[in-house]
Amino acid sequence: MADHVDRVVAQWAAERPDLDVSPMEVFGRLKRLYRLVDAALDRTFAEHGLDAASFDVLATLKRSGPPYRLTPTGLMQSAMVTSGAITQRLDRLEGRGLVTRTRSDQDGRSREVALTPEGHALIDRALPDHLATEVGLLEGLDDARTAALVDTMRVLLASLGDGPDQPARPRP
Repeated sequence: MADHVDRVVAQWAAERPDLDVSPMEVFGRLKRLYRLVDAALDRTFAEHGLDAASFDVLATLKRSGPPYRLTPTGLMQSAMVTSGAITQRLDRLEGRGLVTRTRSDQDGRSREVALTPEGHALIDRALPDHLATEVGLLEGLDDARTAALVDTMRVLLASLGDGPDQPARPRP
């Protein structure tokens, strides 16, 4: 079964036989998959009045468990975005009544972000649809191929320094 990337790689092999273009087989497919997956997930998020960034914040707060609150820094580290980006996300979500920002009980100088009842309800409605979309995106793979893909991606991420408590840092 050939795909678009096979054609691109063959063209490069013919044009530049002196170069090993085999990495394009991985990264070309990753880029194409990302676009297809991102579009499908965006449609699901939009059905709930969300975008990927808003879903990420709400989901991170929900999976943090009771009392469903984190510092903006904790959210920023989970989302691997800048403080400015997390501030914009929180401003939008707070404006919609989905999160609140309050002073920390432990440290009055810091703030905590918490899900509101509306935020809880929204993420509880959106999550099953999000998972159903992901299941649909993986329909082309049997369980063994899915497990192999998961394992391969885990190994690659670890090799790039993306451990459980450490976000990936691109190599030069």
